[in-house]
Amino acid sequence: MPDHHRRQVLVLGAASLLSACSLPRGAAQENEILGSTKDDALAGYAIYQVSRAFLPQVAEWPTTGKRPMGGWIARQRGPSGQVIAAGDQVNLVVWDSDENSLLTSPEQKVVQMNGMTVSPNGALFVPYVDEVYVAGMTPSAARAKIQAQLEAIIPSAQVQLSLASGPRSSVSVVGGVGRPGTYPIVDRDMTVLSLISQGGGVLPSLRNPLIRLVRGGDLYVTSISRLYDNPGLDTTLRAGDKVIVEEDPRYFLALGAGGSETLIPFPKDDVSALDAMALIGGVADNRADPRGILILREYPASAIRAGMRGPREQRVIFTIDLTTADGLFSAGKFAVNPGDLVYISESPITSVDTISRIVGNFLALGSRASNL
Repeated sequence: MPDHHRRQVLVLGAASLLSACSLPRGAAQENEILGSTKDDALAGYAIYQVSRAFLPQVAEWPTTGKRPMGGWIARQRGPSGQVIAAGDQVNLVVWDSDENSLLTSPEQKVVQMNGMTVSPNGALFVPYVDEVYVAGMTPSAARAKIQAQLEAIIPSAQVQLSLASGPRSSVSVVGGVGRPGTYPIVDRDMTVLSLISQGGGVLPSLRNPLIRLVRGGDLYVTSISRLYDNPGLDTTLRAGDKVIVEEDPRYFLALGAGGSETLIPFPKDDVSALDAMALIGGVADNRADPRGILILREYPASAIRAGMRGPREQRVIFTIDLTTADGLFSAGKFAVNPGDLVYISESPITSVDTISRIVGNFLALGSRASNL
C-alpha cells in the first residue's frame, strides 16, 4: 500500500476512534452544567453573573451555611482591684500588744484566723464582733471595716487581711490554650484576652480560632482576630464566665479543574471567591477554563418568600469570568459562604488539544510504519 494511502487510513482510523468514544476528563465544561439547568423547565435553578452591578444586590440576600451562632458583648470597663464575694476565703491576722487582751495570751501577741469563708449573705464571723459584711468591698476596705469594729472592743488591735478568691470570684478557660483552668479575678477589669494570656495563649495549631463565651444561660461567639482588630470588643469578664477557644469549623468544597479537590477550611473570618481560588491552588493551566468559575449555593426556602430580598430559586449558580477586569475585581468582593461548592470547569480547548495529540501520534506511527 502506498505511503499516502497508509497515512489516510491511519488518520481516518484516529477520527473514527475519537468519534466513537468520549475523551476522559476530570471536570465538566461550563456549558454542560449550565445547559442542564435549561433543559428542564422545572429544574429549579437560578444563574447569576458575578459583576460590579450584581454585588450590591447579592449583599442583601440571606446568609447560608452553618455558622457559629451567637452575638458578642462590647467591653464595659469594670472597677480596678479585687472585690470580695460570697465563697471567697479570707485570712485574718490580728496583732494585739495589750497584756489583758481578749484575743491573745500574755506570751502571745498575734492571732491568725485562716480559711474564713465569706457566707452566702456576704458576711464574715469575727470573734467579739459577730458578723461583718464585706461582700462587694475591696480587701483594704474590708480590713479597715473589721479593724474599726474591733477597736471598739480591743483598742490596741491591728488587723491584716489577705484574700483567696473562691468560685464566685473566678473564671474558667476551657481548651484551646496552653494552660486551661480556673483563674481568680484579681482585677475586676479582667478581659477575655487577659484570661487567654494567663492561660498560656492560643494553641498555634488552631486555624482562625473562635472564642465562645458562656455567661449564665447565654452563649456569645466571635473570632480572636476580631478581638485583636477591635479592642472595644475585648469583653470584661464576670465571675463564673467560661471561655472556650476552638478552631473555626466552617469550610467550602472545591471540585473540578483546580489545584485540589477537597474540603477547604476557612482560614479567616471572610473568604472571597478570589481567596478561594488561591486556597484551592489556582486553576489548572492545562485544562481549566478561567471563564467558567462556578459557585453553587443552596438557600433556605425562606429566602425566596414574597417580600424577601433573595434569589429567584433556592438553588443558585454564580458564574465568574476571571479573564476580565470586572470579573477579577468582583471575585475579590464576592463572599464565599460555608458549605458553598466552588467548581472550576473544564476548558473546551482541552479536548481539541487532546485530539491534536492523538492525531499527531497516529501520523507519527504512520511515518514509522512507512519506513518498515
